[in-house]
Amino acid sequence: MNLERRVKPRDAKNSPANAVFVSVFAMFIISGVLLLLLALLLYKMELTEQAVRIGVVVIYVVSGFAGGFLMGKMMREQKYLWGLAAGAAYFALLFVASVLIKGGFDMDMTKSVTTFILCAASGMAGGMVS
Repeated sequence: MNLERRVKPRDAKNSPANAVFVSVFAMFIISGVLLLLLALLLYKMELTEQAVRIGVVVIYVVSGFAGGFLMGKMMREQKYLWGLAAGAAYFALLFVASVLIKGGFDMDMTKSVTTFILCAASGMAGGMVS
């Protein structure tokens, strides 16, 4: 049996760690741009607190979807799982940054779980579409 045909070597560009890094970096760039846009809308239109909360949820979903899509394009196999991994990594970095900035865990567990589901599911959806 010829194993060279079965085992596909991965090049450095498509290694999982590199792909996760690139997709999460893209998610943070997209989040930053969208948060700046939301802040501008808040300043100009005097949005309500509920509108801002909806905007933040939309930003989570759009960023997660875009990162999952990018991850699926880079990995080309099991795209939905890689999209899920990208969304989960995005949430993990958001969570760690939040804990470090606040100086401890001060969030409602229900909101944390909901945010994780939003990030992971939108990443998975992006991976499926890719």
